[in-house]
Amino acid sequence: MSDLPYSKDILRLAAESVGAGRLTPPCETGSEFNPACGDRSIVDLRIENGRIAAVAHETKACVLAQASASILGSALPGRRVDDLAKLKSDVLAMLKGGSPPQGPFERYAHFKDVAQHPGRHTCVLLPIEAALKAASQAREPRS
Repeated sequence: MSDLPYSKDILRLAAESVGAGRLTPPCETGSEFNPACGDRSIVDLRIENGRIAAVAHETKACVLAQASASILGSALPGRRVDDLAKLKSDVLAMLKGGSPPQGPFERYAHFKDVAQHPGRHTCVLLPIEAALKAASQAREPRS
């Protein structure tokens, strides 16, 4: 049996696939790829007045990345763009043994046991990094 942290809650989150799919333009898009395992996450954000109005993702990855993307799909709409940087910071702190994120991102607590698997931290962070890339595009002027 694997010692990887695939709890029933993580499997359930991955199966829910909240936000799976793509948004139609205009939207901001960010993608991340993990060359070590081939995981890829593409995140589309529709941003209005500094808030995330809609989110969609195409995540072809392990269960951990799929579950993380599903949390983003359910918790990001309505949040400020700046909440993404705090989310990454909070998830990183949790993966280093700290407390899990609170509020709308509290379901990241299901990843607490991933702290014991440093090689899998990238999996949890992959969709967050893709969302951060998409959000950074909203700050850049369009040509």
